[in-house]
Amino acid sequence: MLTAVDLFSGAGGLTLGLKQAGFRVLAGVEIEKVPARTFQLNHPDVHCFNKDIRELGAVELLRAIGLKRGELDLLAGCPPCQGFSTLRTRKKTKAVSDDRNDLLFEFLRVVEALAPKALMMENVPALATDSRIRMFLKRISALGYKVGRRNVRVEDASEYGVPQRRFRMILLASKVGQVDQADKSDVITVRKCLDAVKLAPVGEADDPLHDHISKRTERVMEIIRNIPKDGGSRIALPDHLVLNCHKDKKSGFRDVYGRMSWDEVSPTMTGGCGNPSKGRYLHPEEDRAISLREAALFQTFPADYQFDLSGGRDKVALMIGNALPPEFIRRHAVKISETLASG
Repeated sequence: MLTAVDLFSGAGGLTLGLKQAGFRVLAGVEIEKVPARTFQLNHPDVHCFNKDIRELGAVELLRAIGLKRGELDLLAGCPPCQGFSTLRTRKKTKAVSDDRNDLLFEFLRVVEALAPKALMMENVPALATDSRIRMFLKRISALGYKVGRRNVRVEDASEYGVPQRRFRMILLASKVGQVDQADKSDVITVRKCLDAVKLAPVGEADDPLHDHISKRTERVMEIIRNIPKDGGSRIALPDHLVLNCHKDKKSGFRDVYGRMSWDEVSPTMTGGCGNPSKGRYLHPEEDRAISLREAALFQTFPADYQFDLSGGRDKVALMIGNALPPEFIRRHAVKISETLASG
């Protein structure tokens, strides 16, 4: 069985996708305690380093996974690069000075130390055109990885079995040859996603991620009840229900207090998923925000995936929003597996 290590593993979406593609994940690295506990709940067979990757030495990592340099098949991860996000750029933040962007080169340090046969790195789209990624490609090329114009792509996860509009950069490289593009498929809509699982009604599921929906004020509930079903937005609200901050039609985010559409994919799950004031996170039909379980389903986590609630529900929402969709990862990991097998 092919082996893999998951850097910056978060709640374990990447590890789950790698496992579904047939890889044996030997280790994960996650600095934060609650995501690390979530990772361990779902992947007890994987050694989890709950520490800063900058404090993890190559000797310690190789000893833990029981391999020598050059024996690992795949090194994968998503180094936090929020400094490159569209929102930060829109706010004119000096994104490239964000300390988290240096973690890209921690990923490179581990590549140099472990010399895996293949690499997978996922990140925000803006990184694809940044000078740092060009530097990264130059360095891995010197290490023997096959680098071409298709190594770095920005793709929409909705084309790869994820019922969600989610544009992400993905980098795939191996020492054997170019990795083929993953197989695309018809989109999975909100309706198809939720119908496939058939969750019990909110409050009756015996699932803390689905049964608890945050309470809203009566005014907010009146706003929600007046948003048209199946894709409606706050633009349709009568004047007396329009919040002061939304009275200027050009201000704010248009999807705030919007409903999802049954026959389209969901919007991008973010750390604010489940909060209608953060985006188009109202249920298509019911007068409520989507549950955290529904948000996890839109990320292609299975319905029984566990999330540690010790940090509160906002922390769970953040873990879900930051996660890599397992199905998106699975399809790309299959192509890496095929490439390594051909070599």
